[in-house]
Amino acid sequence: MSGITDFDSLRRAMAENGGQPEGPARNARAEELLVEAERLNIPLAVVEALGHQLKVYNYSSEKDKMFVPFARLLRMWDERPEDFDEYETHSLHWVFKWMSAGMLDQPHIPLASVEKWLGEMERRYRLAGHSERAVRSAEFSVAAHVGDLDRAERAHAAWLAADRDDMADCHACELHGQGWWEAERGRDAEAVRLWGPVLDGEFSCAHEPHTVLASSLLPLLRLGRLDEARANHLRGFRLVRSMESMRDAYADHVEFCALTGNEARGLELLAERPAYFTDGGQPRSRLEFMAVVALLMDRLTLLGLGDERVPGPAGRTWTASALADHAREEALALAGRFDARNGTSYVSDRARARMARLPLVERLPLGVRGTRPTSAGAPVAAPAAGQPEVGRPEPSDLGALLAEARRLSDTLQPDAVEAWAAVSRAAGGVELDARDRAEIADHEAMDAGPEGAELFERAAVLYAEAGDPGEALAARTRAAYVRALTGAPDEAAAAVEEPYDEVLALYAQDATGVRQTASVLMGRARILMQRVHASDGPPPEPVLAAAESAAREVLALVGGRTRDDVRLASRAAESHAILAELAALAGDARTAAELFAKAAAAFVAAGLPWFAVEYEARLAALAHQLGDIAEAERALRAALEHGEAHLEAVGRAQLHLQLAEVVAGRGQAEEAAEHALEAAHWADEAGQGPALGAWARHLLGGFLLRQGRWAEAAEVLESALPDLSAETHGDGAIVQTQWWLGDCLSELGEHRAAAERRLQAAEIARHWPEQHDHATLAHLAAENLGHAGLPAEADRAYTRAGDLWQALGNVHGLVRALRARAWLALRADAGADGAGADKAGADRARALMTDALDACGTALQAADDEEARVRLVTELGHTHRQFGDLLARSVVEDAGDESIHGVFEEALSQLAEAVVVFGSLGPVARHSRTAAQLAAGWLEADLGRPADAAARARAVLAAYSGSGDIADGRAEGAPDGTAEEDETARARCAEAEQLLQVLEEQAAK
Repeated sequence: MSGITDFDSLRRAMAENGGQPEGPARNARAEELLVEAERLNIPLAVVEALGHQLKVYNYSSEKDKMFVPFARLLRMWDERPEDFDEYETHSLHWVFKWMSAGMLDQPHIPLASVEKWLGEMERRYRLAGHSERAVRSAEFSVAAHVGDLDRAERAHAAWLAADRDDMADCHACELHGQGWWEAERGRDAEAVRLWGPVLDGEFSCAHEPHTVLASSLLPLLRLGRLDEARANHLRGFRLVRSMESMRDAYADHVEFCALTGNEARGLELLAERPAYFTDGGQPRSRLEFMAVVALLMDRLTLLGLGDERVPGPAGRTWTASALADHAREEALALAGRFDARNGTSYVSDRARARMARLPLVERLPLGVRGTRPTSAGAPVAAPAAGQPEVGRPEPSDLGALLAEARRLSDTLQPDAVEAWAAVSRAAGGVELDARDRAEIADHEAMDAGPEGAELFERAAVLYAEAGDPGEALAARTRAAYVRALTGAPDEAAAAVEEPYDEVLALYAQDATGVRQTASVLMGRARILMQRVHASDGPPPEPVLAAAESAAREVLALVGGRTRDDVRLASRAAESHAILAELAALAGDARTAAELFAKAAAAFVAAGLPWFAVEYEARLAALAHQLGDIAEAERALRAALEHGEAHLEAVGRAQLHLQLAEVVAGRGQAEEAAEHALEAAHWADEAGQGPALGAWARHLLGGFLLRQGRWAEAAEVLESALPDLSAETHGDGAIVQTQWWLGDCLSELGEHRAAAERRLQAAEIARHWPEQHDHATLAHLAAENLGHAGLPAEADRAYTRAGDLWQALGNVHGLVRALRARAWLALRADAGADGAGADKAGADRARALMTDALDACGTALQAADDEEARVRLVTELGHTHRQFGDLLARSVVEDAGDESIHGVFEEALSQLAEAVVVFGSLGPVARHSRTAAQLAAGWLEADLGRPADAAARARAVLAAYSGSGDIADGRAEGAPDGTAEEDETARARCAEAEQLLQVLEEQAAK
């Protein structure tokens, strides 16, 4: 059986179908319901079923099916308008606009037919007495589509000049169209200004702010308002993700990714909607989508990823370059069909321009997972043929290359090693002297890392051959240091003693310089520090002492000589850093912090700020340990500033992450979010997305949540979850992320999803020794399940939470769970209109409220301090109040007068008790007491006791005015309250006045 037996059941079925996700299944059900409506032989039923069918077609990928039901509706209207009620009459005229837009979207419908339809719409609107505003808006759409810009401007002006009536599009949709036109005409700032009320939530509808958020992306990028563009992408994509009818808005988000260095995310978006490649019900949105696909694939091809597999139309495997060709061909073919219909080249010109767009931002971090696509075959920026790099000698000029390399290495510049590599490449086949070959080998060794020891030894031989014994000893020391780094610190320490003794002897004889001597002494100090680090457990005192002595020896050597020599200044700075590290190992955090600060300052003073980064970071950690948060923040900011472009991605991520946590600690959630965003970005760049990046996203989501940016936070947290693991991040991080995500989804009204997240978190917390989080999550999940219309599941979750609260001795949690279950019991058995409940449901609700009262009473008897007693008395008052409300709402409408009277009396008793309980707490519970008094007053009015009801109302007024005057809602002599308290006072007084007025009107009858 179909279940459709009468008009009411048909309407319920249509309402249920209207709440289903957009798509073919909903459309097919609408078609079935039309057949059922025809069987009822009720003209209005057919009218409503046709309207329902038309609506679901419009909000789907099958928009081309709208015309048949509308034509039938229009014929029915022309033949028997009396079959349409007021609502369906309005709806019929309303969807004229859908037909106009729908025809424009179908290139097989001649333009003459579109223009004819526009005239028909104007005629019928005039006959119905409607404003021409909607007609001029439709005319504007036609003119803008075909590229008749003069006509579009005239229609646009006429649209805005016409009066708004109930046929005009909603404010949100109108503002979208107006802003879109401003953006099309190059007036981005004005477009964003017009969209402001929609973006701020002042106006909304079924498809707004969805489309405004999508349309705003490129204008905001062009205006340089990158943070807003990022936020609108995260907010907007979340809204359109599940809406099949919004392919054009979805395309805007893919385009945004292609133009901001987020190509990987663009691919993820394409993979989520495979049907968008082929759905043909709305050719114009398919054209826009395929143009954007071509744009994204061209970006990937330019990055050297043309041969990479990408998501595409079903039936074959696609590479980026192949899909680029296919998408371009499809887009231009569709555009050609529109242009053939329109008699212009405007649509094709726009499609080509869209596919040719260039990135607006090299990389805009979004906070969600995603690593920039790279390939070994990707093109590398290089000088044009025959042209040297700016600021670099030509490769053929070996002398200039040598001079530049020596300048860079003498001043310890970060790219000195690469400069010597350029010398080596240019010297192929050229006979160099021993000194040149020594320096080349020396720097090759520096670039070789753990494999550099032999190259350093080779450099030592060449330095000796060149007549520089001191530098030869320094190179041998560097070779020993490499061995210390590769796990042999004791052998290295033994090996360095000979160069150390020899260089001191040479220096004493003026046979080598202070630079070479300092290099050997510094290398020895580094090696001895490696012995410190290699110790199992606390390092032996002799090992510590040797390292400290070596560092101080360097300082003694270079003291007073660092002003004009960068190398010597760096040796002194590094020696301070070694002493700082030794102080930290000894537990002297304050001395360590002072020495790290001295080392960092020395590097900066020497013009070597990139060397200060490590020590500023170490200083930040120590300052945090010492409770000096301001110094920790300063040091982290300095580290980022000093590192500039020289910081590796992972180091930059770590610094931003630490700074985010420090800034958040002083309540600056907005700036903390900026640093967490940067941390996530650089972690992804470093290949640390699943570890460091996931933690950064976890924090970023929390910071966004603190700012009330629910949709953005939800996107980021959902992106973090797959990478968070108990092994790497701890199960506490997973629970917190799920918890935060549940908070976001609750605020967004996605209660079923919020419940799922909170229950998943609760399942993890169930195994923790302390069960408070488990209980809280179960309780929150129950609230979501109730809001999602799942009363049985909500009751089970509340029961679970109540048991946990009871085990924890948390009476407040237990009482609130019982009260919530009572309301669920009442509502679960309520009638279709929500009024009344059957006896079984009312009895369950009554029993649960009684349990809540008993729990409060038992706890009050055991309360042993005043603060706990006040909280419990407050809970008791709220329970009496809710019990009274519940009883009053439990009345079944067809119950006898005597039965209703008895329940109302019982409810009044509970409300009166609430007034007494709240009254015992004094002024602190004034608002709660007056609310209970008003509820009791209304019940007394229903029970025919006007004098008692009036007394309640006057008591409320007196509570807010010591002399009986209400004034601004505060008692005379009372201190100013918060705005919220003042508003509550005004609301209570207004309701009391309303009750008195009702009583007067009843008395006058």
